[in-house]
Amino acid sequence: MEHAASNDQAMTRDSLYGTAAESTYAGITSFSRRRYSRDLRGVDVVVSGVPFDTATSNRPGARFGPRAIRAASVQQAWARHWPWAFDPFDHLAVIDYGDCAFDSGTPQSVPDSIEAHAAHILEAGCAMLTLGGDHFISYPLLKAHARRHGPLALIHFDAHSDTWPDEHGESVCKRIDHGTMFWHAAREGLVDPACSVQIGLRTTNDDSQGFAILDARQVHRQGTEAVIAAIRQRVGERPVYLTFDIDCLDPAYAPGTGTPVCGGLSTLQALEILGGLRGINLVGMDLVEVAPAYDHADITALAGATLAMEMLCLYAARHKVKEQ
Repeated sequence: MEHAASNDQAMTRDSLYGTAAESTYAGITSFSRRRYSRDLRGVDVVVSGVPFDTATSNRPGARFGPRAIRAASVQQAWARHWPWAFDPFDHLAVIDYGDCAFDSGTPQSVPDSIEAHAAHILEAGCAMLTLGGDHFISYPLLKAHARRHGPLALIHFDAHSDTWPDEHGESVCKRIDHGTMFWHAAREGLVDPACSVQIGLRTTNDDSQGFAILDARQVHRQGTEAVIAAIRQRVGERPVYLTFDIDCLDPAYAPGTGTPVCGGLSTLQALEILGGLRGINLVGMDLVEVAPAYDHADITALAGATLAMEMLCLYAARHKVKEQ
């Protein structure tokens, strides 16, 4: 780790690589002090926000999630992410691309705006770490990723299945709803339920739509090692999209979210499971549903930022780092 020659590395850093210390309480709060840039040349991973929350079914506020996660991320940006043996920023060129632009006054146009935003980044050869926003954003993101990588295996951490049927069915007028998007994704072939798994569920939906489910009680009873083994067996070598709804965590660990449900995972359990997935063919990832208005002492935003860093380490481990 090197000391920064100047503050505000989001604007002043010379290289897209490396970690340098900067005051955690000052400066521009890009994700983990990465350079703010729209230049995709030579970039491996783009961190981007989608500040959209009008698809929520309970408390709004996740539109402020990307900003809160970025602010929390600087608390851990001064050193290598623990407990990994390598710094992902030594191996990945990562930028903070800022946020997706859309017109909130024309809600039916928002999904296409998110998809086009993602397609532009993916077509440049970059991977994406997306910060939400409510969970609906995963649907247009999956459309862009599936167009590039083919049908995806989905690893989905959540308190909710998000596979409830859309009352509009297959009509053009699809619901913009954070509880139906994986129903659509499965029916449209964006994800293959036979290779996909949902972890931490603890709400009622009697139709699994073919997804494997490791609910919260199974995680608590069987332990993280068994869960890791089951996920790895399910997804195999398929290209994986990983989506993490922060309400997968128990409200004791993540109160700042729109639809909290008791009985969830601890932050450590979630981190242990993610860390145990090293080697999966990760091609895209998002962290959603952080709603800072309901948070306390930034613990939800900090959990989100830490989980997002774990995803970056997973991506680096598969695509850039030899076994260490």
